[in-house]
Amino acid sequence: MTFSMQRFSDRAQALAALGGAKWAFYFKAKQRLAAGEDIISLTIGQPEVAPPPALAKALKESLDAGRVGYTNGTGEIAYREVLAARYTKRTGRDISADQVLITEGTQNALFIALQTIVGPSDEVLVSDPLYATYEGVVRAAGAKPVFVSLKPETNFHLQASDLAANITPKTKAILLNSPQNPTGAVLSAAEITAIGALAIKHDFWIVSDEVYEELVFDGVRFASAFDQADLAERTVALSSLSKSHAAAGYRAGWLVGPLTFVQAATPIAETSVFGSPPFIQDAAAAVMALGPSSIAKAMRANYARRAARMFDALNAKKDLYVTQPEAGMFVLLDARERGQNSETFCNQLLDEAGVATMPGTSFGQALDGFARVSLAIEDEVLEQAIERIASIL
Repeated sequence: MTFSMQRFSDRAQALAALGGAKWAFYFKAKQRLAAGEDIISLTIGQPEVAPPPALAKALKESLDAGRVGYTNGTGEIAYREVLAARYTKRTGRDISADQVLITEGTQNALFIALQTIVGPSDEVLVSDPLYATYEGVVRAAGAKPVFVSLKPETNFHLQASDLAANITPKTKAILLNSPQNPTGAVLSAAEITAIGALAIKHDFWIVSDEVYEELVFDGVRFASAFDQADLAERTVALSSLSKSHAAAGYRAGWLVGPLTFVQAATPIAETSVFGSPPFIQDAAAAVMALGPSSIAKAMRANYARRAARMFDALNAKKDLYVTQPEAGMFVLLDARERGQNSETFCNQLLDEAGVATMPGTSFGQALDGFARVSLAIEDEVLEQAIERIASIL
């Protein structure tokens, strides 16, 4: 039996095309691979390396110790203390464990943060392009996303002047992502200060997705609104082990912010997912206590080298242009001068070259004509993909 969407809530209808539908090309490529086709998949941002050995070791030890029962809704105190120490060192301020809330990955942290801050009639400023789930988490809270275009000519850095032009009395928050997915743009401390001045003037929150913090390339410095003392009481920082420790499946995330925010957010967390598995928290605490990720340095170098290789091999060839990211694990292929929209270009890459990418429009209308390419592959596979793409240009 099938039912009309009218049988479901307005919220469910609003989110109908904002979940897995964004990843249609990934699923299409996966199906064709399973059918035996020769497809190189450059779609999702899942690190191609193994997590640090210390993570698996700590996980096994926790499981052997029987740490499989229920836990509390805020997170194990030992894990929260490790994270509090990390942010105390990073910010130079005293961050307490009570300012940390453990979540099921960064996505869950985003959901909790937006549910805590905004509701119907509120507006949330988001960049365009943006990570594929951002519109969904805003609309899931009943709020309206207001899109602020990022421009290739400014290397996709959010401009405070563009932001200011979109602020209204209904603006309640801005959702920042730096380092950014899909563009790899990293906002400077000065750029964040300018954005923060608007947040202070108009009294809105800053929700800062920082999951790529440890994948910033050499010569670029990471900056966060949470690290600026005058912005700390209006900023919530989110992250996880998914990228920095190549541990996407662990769903080991967190958010850190003002004590009053965490107190307000805790019931939201407890009515969605009441507590992350204690053995996951134990393992994450153990590896985070060691300091920066032991594998992130090599990952940064690999992704920067692969991005440069794509640029050298394909940029300005047959009206195709390759962006140069400042962080992360993606490059963008700009096919606009070829007269192709994202869907057409990505279908051509898939059907004629056997290379699966993500359409830019999965990440906002500002990237129509672009394809996002994951660099989370071995060097030899990247070379094969470059040859295939070049062959159809």
